[in-house]
Amino acid sequence: MKLKGLLSIGVTDILGTGISGIFWFFLAALIDPENFGEIFYYIGIASLVSYISLIGTQDTIIVYVAKKIKIQSTLNVISLVIGGISLVVIVTIFDRIDVGFLLLAFVINTLAIGDLLGRNLYSSYSKYFLIQKILTLVLGFGFYYLFGVEGIIFALALSYIAYIIRVMKGFNEHKINFSLLKPRIGFITNNYMVVLLHGSKSHIDKLIIAPLLGFSLLGNYALALQMIGLMLILTTILFKYTLSQDAAGNRNSKLKKITLLISVLIAIISYIFTPIIIPEVFPKYTDAIDAIQIMGFSIIPITISTIYTSKFLGLEKSRYVLVSKLISLITIVCGTIILGSNYGIIGLSLAFILAVSIEALVFLLINIKVKKE
Repeated sequence: MKLKGLLSIGVTDILGTGISGIFWFFLAALIDPENFGEIFYYIGIASLVSYISLIGTQDTIIVYVAKKIKIQSTLNVISLVIGGISLVVIVTIFDRIDVGFLLLAFVINTLAIGDLLGRNLYSSYSKYFLIQKILTLVLGFGFYYLFGVEGIIFALALSYIAYIIRVMKGFNEHKINFSLLKPRIGFITNNYMVVLLHGSKSHIDKLIIAPLLGFSLLGNYALALQMIGLMLILTTILFKYTLSQDAAGNRNSKLKKITLLISVLIAIISYIFTPIIIPEVFPKYTDAIDAIQIMGFSIIPITISTIYTSKFLGLEKSRYVLVSKLISLITIVCGTIILGSNYGIIGLSLAFILAVSIEALVFLLINIKVKKE
């Protein structure tokens, strides 16, 4: 059963990431780095605001659903109400209703995936995940050719429409019960801060780079991030599988070690082949070559951090994850401003790998401390 669940998530994520990669990489080849950077700037805004809205984070829902605590409907309604308010705020500030719809889509997606993975419904997860990725491809290119670059974010928002069904089903299965929140407010709050810090760390650099260095440089940096996301596919699969397993007391130590070893190999391969592939496939994005080579090695510390994040969240010790994410966020903000301003995209890449390496180091030190206790 364990192997079947892992294979289901693994095959689904590989296929889904491949489909998504086809869209984003083809789009990058079609448009200039400046337009590509602008798209990711607004995606970054929608993502960051969605994290602010998600009181019921994906990881929180996975842990409580795995523990058979029927709290997800209560967390869902809070997150959706805040998401609706956030949509109005985004539209008012940026005059971009597409960005508002996208942030609400991100909220719905997160709530639905948390419920599916917490229940170990890997087959259903696979269907929803692949439908969304296929819709990204079909709607993305369709809206691009119909409306131009301005249609991309609308298409991305619409691609998450199937997840609405899953969230509504959750409301039908479980009643909203706010009394369940009080005894668990500590873990919920800590995990909210963990995810908010993680989301901030993942997107704050884009929001700093655009006004500081321009959309064109952000476009090259965004392509590098897309490549790193592709390299992290096994790490992403590992976390989606192990969080509910760790929460249930199953450690999967051998699987985690194998994933870490593969990450080292992927980083080395990326460093060697990036200068060969990028000029041929993305001739407009040659500035991204150095960034991808440097940032490619970040998948090693990211994998280490992912393993410990799963472990500590499974134990409901989210405060340890909170400390690590906070230090990493401070590092990426300071590094992006200082190193990015002085050394351009190479400085941004160094800031990125420095932040994730410090996060992994903090996790290692915390783990040593916990073992001694």
